Amino acid sequence: MLKKTMLILAALVTSQFASSHQQHGKASFYHYVDSKVRLTANGEKFDSGKLTAAHKTLPFGTRVRVTNLKNNKSIVVRVNDRGPFIKGRVIDITKHGAEKLDFIKSGVVPVKLEIVKR
Repeated sequence: MLKKTMLILAALVTSQFASSHQQHGKASFYHYVDSKVRLTANGEKFDSGKLTAAHKTLPFGTRVRVTNLKNNKSIVVRVNDRGPFIKGRVIDITKHGAEKLDFIKSGVVPVKLEIVKR
């Protein structure tokens, strides 16, 4: 019963995001400079050359359009990790994603998130 209640609660949190269609906040990017193999929260090998992201609550596999509000560039990423854990940040994306959104130099940028597909 508790498991079912938790699943329903998780679905409500996700549907609230979906019903608002957008989330605003700051994005940052992450990558690793060592050659050590790192795993994402869903067990995949981390690859900074892919368009993937970390989000605190969205289910793994959710595709999210991330729009850089400073230059209006956007990409679609797939959630495969958890985070970011810094106040005000809503998503961490790979270095490749940050390059496409043109915010490598600044490191953090205001963004709009929109769910594309679950």
